Amino acid sequence: MCRLRQSDVIIVRHEFRIEDTMAESETKKIIKLVPENLLKKRKAYQAIKATQAKLALLEKSKTKKGQVRFKRLEEFHKDSRRKHRDEVRLARNKHRPPPALPPAKNSLVFAVRIRQIKGISPKVMKIIRMFRLSKIFSGTFIKVSKSTMNMLRVVEPYVAWGFPNLKSVRELILKRGQGKADKRRIPLTDNTVIEQYLGQHGIICLEDLIHEIYSTGKNFKVANSFLWPFYLSVPRHSAQDKAGLLKEMGEPGPRAEDINRVIRRFN
Repeated sequence: MCRLRQSDVIIVRHEFRIEDTMAESETKKIIKLVPENLLKKRKAYQAIKATQAKLALLEKSKTKKGQVRFKRLEEFHKDSRRKHRDEVRLARNKHRPPPALPPAKNSLVFAVRIRQIKGISPKVMKIIRMFRLSKIFSGTFIKVSKSTMNMLRVVEPYVAWGFPNLKSVRELILKRGQGKADKRRIPLTDNTVIEQYLGQHGIICLEDLIHEIYSTGKNFKVANSFLWPFYLSVPRHSAQDKAGLLKEMGEPGPRAEDINRVIRRFN
């Protein structure tokens, strides 16, 4: 009968210890359980998203590229009435005195479009595109001047505007700020992006950008054109409930300091 050497015994013991530790680690692994109500919510949410995707695909397939969409007579009548109403309103504005400039402390305006612009006057449409408010619930910063105040009067039935404070400007840029470079959106997640595109104008970080926008400095036009229009967060069900949305969003036109409440609510 052969005898085991002491070194062989030590190796065997070491192997047994490794196996014991592996078995203990496997037994110590605890599977995290997810509550049943949370699983049900996830499943219901996934079903809703799948249904919405199917409906969107169905709507897209209905109106194919190049296909003529049927338009009812009522739509033509509604568009013509809106256009005529704009033309009458603009003709009356010519005989009214120009709007007074706000106090010097209010040098910045935030304008957000809260009405549909289908069938409006070409002059109104041109100013809305100039303000970069082509999409509903989109907003931009505008520098106060005599010409911009006249333009805001032209688009008054479709745009709500007011004077934002520093807190509102900071929250908008930090939460929804996106840069524009080569006709594409760039998230403002790093100061190097701002320094790359605005460094030659002395703007190298987010704080410099916020200060330049709020103070409407000499480089305001460059900084504002670099920013992509802000799209406010309006839920789909809220947009369909026109009465409730109008109550929360308010009426279009000059809103003065109340625009800060709109920014807080829908930012």
